[in-house]
Amino acid sequence: MKDITYDVRVYKTEVYRGARVVTHTVRWKTGDKPWRRPFRTAAQADTFRSELQAAARKGEAFSLITGEPVSWNRADKAGMSWYDFATAYVDMKWKRASAGYRRDIARALMAATPAMLTSTRGKPSNQMIRKALVRWVFNARDRADCPSEYATVVEWLKRNTCPVSALDDAAVMRRVLDTATSKLDGKPVAASTARRNRAILFNALEYAVELKLLTGNPIQGLKWQAPKTSHEVNRECVVNPGQARRLLAAVGAQPRSGPRLVAFFAILYFAGLRPEEAVGLRKANVVLPALEWNQETEQWEEPPDGWGELRFRTASPDVGKEWTDDGAQREERHLKHRASGDSRAVPCPPELARILRAHLAAFPPAQDGRLFTGINGGDLPTITYRRAWDRARAAVLTEAEYASPLGKRIYDLRHACLSTWLNAGVPATQVAHWAGHSVDVLLKIYAKCIVGQDEAAKRRISDALEGR
Repeated sequence: MKDITYDVRVYKTEVYRGARVVTHTVRWKTGDKPWRRPFRTAAQADTFRSELQAAARKGEAFSLITGEPVSWNRADKAGMSWYDFATAYVDMKWKRASAGYRRDIARALMAATPAMLTSTRGKPSNQMIRKALVRWVFNARDRADCPSEYATVVEWLKRNTCPVSALDDAAVMRRVLDTATSKLDGKPVAASTARRNRAILFNALEYAVELKLLTGNPIQGLKWQAPKTSHEVNRECVVNPGQARRLLAAVGAQPRSGPRLVAFFAILYFAGLRPEEAVGLRKANVVLPALEWNQETEQWEEPPDGWGELRFRTASPDVGKEWTDDGAQREERHLKHRASGDSRAVPCPPELARILRAHLAAFPPAQDGRLFTGINGGDLPTITYRRAWDRARAAVLTEAEYASPLGKRIYDLRHACLSTWLNAGVPATQVAHWAGHSVDVLLKIYAKCIVGQDEAAKRRISDALEGR
């Protein structure tokens, strides 16, 4: 058989002494494939390691799929529980998944798990179950560090989930899919969340087929209507240039963090960067126009129409320290829709160049070159700029405008920028290149924001009908 081996090596237990806990990790290899399993106590690790060694000494076959002796039947179709399978799937995906996708996987599996429970006897609260699943069970990095108050929840879950083979029953599969795409109160989740959860569940069941736990992916046999989602930007969300400048001024008028955030928001509005791209910008990414010497004032001055450029190749999305490898709040990764190492260059208009030069003079870059940091240094917290933007909207907009979608999300500044470029007549191919989109996606998203198309189309039709 291709999925077993007798070439097994068991290594010395690795001990990691953290600030709060000590983790004992058993390491072994089946063929060329290394395996690791963490334990909270040395006794648990020693027991598991001894069992592996005993099986290897007996000459037992080890599975290349699970890393365990075939005799343990951990991958047996009839016996592998949903809990064991779901954690195995998380572990398989963890290394290559981005921090954000790790979080999405955990949330999707958490949403599906209630439909795979076999009992309500002694069942912990829904809140405790959800917290245990997302924070520890479906987190390969922190699973071994589950605190004692949630350890009993985890043990209950281990004992009370159906075998994966139960999903061969269409009724069970339907229940799991409905649960994964619904809130606790039974109402449907947002369309984007429903699509994402189904996609993750589909991928997980493909892995179950790969492990021979299922003969086929049962989700394929279900008729499921994908919720309709609109990718188009609502024109009501887009601020005009006058509103944008008033909002930037209102940000700068706020005490403490306000003045240092003006350039951050200006980059989103004038250069169309995503927030996770702007927050990771460094001084080396900014190319400003050269200053010009004014003979009358005998001073170096900003050229009135000098353009600069922003060049960057990474983004820093805020995903939560539970999901990153290094425990940082943000994960530095390649640009969205780009291969690792690819870069993007965006024009920096004169007004933005002046704002950035003033920012660099007032707030020198951090040691690592970052343009934007928190008040006390470190990463710029997402909550800081969200609060600043909300206060600016409240100060500038009317009560009706504040209650409307107008500039409600930080991301709407990027939408306003790209809409402005398109309305100015910049070719869609150029805008797509600057924005990091394909042309098809760009036009699909911003179709409603391109002002004047209707009237221009009507004029062309009239001219054609009149033979002009």
